[in-house]
Amino acid sequence: MWIQILLVVAVIVIGLFLARPTGGDSHLAIRRLFMFAFVIVAIVSILFPQWLSYIANLIGVGRGADLLLYALVLAFLISVATTYRRNVQLNRRITHLAREITLARAEAEDALRRAAALDSARVERASGVEAPGRDDAADQVG
Repeated sequence: MWIQILLVVAVIVIGLFLARPTGGDSHLAIRRLFMFAFVIVAIVSILFPQWLSYIANLIGVGRGADLLLYALVLAFLISVATTYRRNVQLNRRITHLAREITLARAEAEDALRRAAALDSARVERASGVEAPGRDDAADQVG
């Protein structure tokens, strides 16, 4: 009975973990800790297969295979949660970079247009001929 409560609480905690805003690389540390724990439990389960059934009986799960299934479901949910959070962070970074690139391109294009207008105005002044239908480009640029 209490294993069900523990599993429900674990799923709720993972859900809350998914819902909170991303900030920093703490999810990477959590992922590494869970991976390390998974490796240790896998090694012990391979070397001593009966211990999983013993632990399952202690906590109220019928068989070791059921306990393993519950643990793998939780591990999967944790993996999904950390992957989701990492993707959210990457998407935010990509959006930020795309905005910066767009603004930098717009600034560069404006600078080129201003430089071209100044050059055109200088050429017109040097030749003494003003292009028909144009105002003084130097006055427009400022």
